[in-house]
Amino acid sequence: MLIVGAGPAGATAALNLAPLRRVCLMDLRSDVPPRIGESLPPAARRLFTDMGLVESFLAQGHAPCFGNRSAWGSDEPVETDFLRDPDGHGWHLDRARFDGWLRGIAAERGAELLAPARLRSIARDGGNWKAELEMAGRPLEVAADFVIDAGGRSAPVATRLGAQRRAQDGLVCGWIHGAAHNVGAAAGLTYVEACEEGWWYTAAIPSGRRVLAFHTDADLPAARIAADSERLIARARQTGELSQVLDECEFTPHHGGFTAAHTLATDPCAGDAWLAVGDAALSLDPLSAQGLLNALFTGLAVAEAANRHLCGGRDALSGYAAAVSRIYAAYRRDLSFYYQAETRWPKAPFWKRRHQADFCRCA
Repeated sequence: MLIVGAGPAGATAALNLAPLRRVCLMDLRSDVPPRIGESLPPAARRLFTDMGLVESFLAQGHAPCFGNRSAWGSDEPVETDFLRDPDGHGWHLDRARFDGWLRGIAAERGAELLAPARLRSIARDGGNWKAELEMAGRPLEVAADFVIDAGGRSAPVATRLGAQRRAQDGLVCGWIHGAAHNVGAAAGLTYVEACEEGWWYTAAIPSGRRVLAFHTDADLPAARIAADSERLIARARQTGELSQVLDECEFTPHHGGFTAAHTLATDPCAGDAWLAVGDAALSLDPLSAQGLLNALFTGLAVAEAANRHLCGGRDALSGYAAAVSRIYAAYRRDLSFYYQAETRWPKAPFWKRRHQADFCRCA
């Protein structure tokens, strides 16, 4: 079994498959790179329980998230909390620690990690796959009976095999990590604020830090602000309650980045002895706050489907593909609802696009 990509989805697939199969988990990097996407909703507790990881996860000491505060559709912020959620509170994660923890569990359960390693080619060879990798400048050949594409938005296996990545929009994200105190109106909460050019996100994360992010479309002038950390922080300090949040916590920027954040779906996400998982199957708009949860859920689901297929289950792969399709349809309905709830700038290009009737029409 070869898993291409050792992010949350790939590592989750590996840790669930390793007790059952011989698993090779490969990644472009041996370290865990800085990433945006630090929130897990309460429902993640159920997945950790199913995988026998809940106690280990809680011992990591990630910061609790007790709800959301948003200025969306109105200048007046509104709070929603998790007090009545049967799964309790959510979490704001230290992503490097979280991703490294998942990799470590996969290794503890028997997965072999090849990193840094680059996929050069992959093709069917009789009844197996033959993958050509490159490690430390040297070629390495790996044979596998099944391949899982967990390579993120680039979906390196699926696209090599002819699958199409279908984009819905042009969302991009500029983000900054910095030092901060967990104080003020947004303490323990995820804070989201809409503006004419897009929307902002901020949350406290472990070790006295905070993340700040701005989302807009790649072809809009505001994308130049998102791509420039100094301009991004200057604009944030001029934005509604967000500026108050940053002032109260004494936010001090350290480092940042710029990344694609648009919706992508892989068609198909399943084929002859291969499956795509996590962002390689569905890349979700951060507004949904479902990206990491989707990585964990599909990581577990893809492990079950791959193992069942290798045990002779004829409908395992098609069943997985159908489950991904259902997730995608529900996600698009919800995303359309959230975006159309913001009506203050109907003529602004960012919002006009998201109010069009076909914005979330399934492809």
